[in-house]
Amino acid sequence: MLVPATLLLHLLARLRLPTSLFRPLFRLWCGIWVLALGVRLRLRRHHQAPLPERFILVANHPSAFEDIGIPALFNVDSLAKEEVRDWFLVGKISEAAGTLYVQRESRTSRKQASASLQERLMAGRNVAVYPEGGVKGMRVHPFRYGVFDLSLRTGVPILPVFIQYSPEERFFWHHEPLPGKIWRIMQAPEAEASFHLYDAIEPSGFSSVETYCDAVYHRYLDWQAQLLDQE
Repeated sequence: MLVPATLLLHLLARLRLPTSLFRPLFRLWCGIWVLALGVRLRLRRHHQAPLPERFILVANHPSAFEDIGIPALFNVDSLAKEEVRDWFLVGKISEAAGTLYVQRESRTSRKQASASLQERLMAGRNVAVYPEGGVKGMRVHPFRYGVFDLSLRTGVPILPVFIQYSPEERFFWHHEPLPGKIWRIMQAPEAEASFHLYDAIEPSGFSSVETYCDAVYHRYLDWQAQLLDQE
């Protein structure tokens, strides 16, 4: 099922199917990918309040699996590294789905990406950002300020998701070729991806980007201690 679905979406992407029509197909395709990899994808809800209508989804980034796991669970436009745009077949599909891209080490590109994210939010879309700035390891690394500045400027709350994989070593992307990573995940016994969803964090409670970023980062460290370090 995965191969014909991928070829069909690639064709529709090249035919420039309207994004509003393509996104639901993209999310379905992401779900097909999850099934093909043999991963049990679980959304674990820890939030007490209803989810806001508009939000900036923020998640840790230990693997490449998030690129399909997040869209499979959430109707969001994701920010991805520029290289994803050039991936075989997948790049054209992600672009047609409304993915935004950034050159992580370019300040100009990050500024342009922030402006594009703000445009999407003002248009009523929700977006997803990984504030670590790339896959750094299975443990949380310091966050960059950009997404917190965006939240303060727009007033849109952050919706935190902590991602937990089992077995961890099968999911971590050591920057090997993508087919190799796919094979490693497929060979994992009882592979599971748990996406822990917590209450939204309102920007009105913070006076600066620095305090906002630091507060959210330390929440992730607390969740890491609860979910990973005590396994």
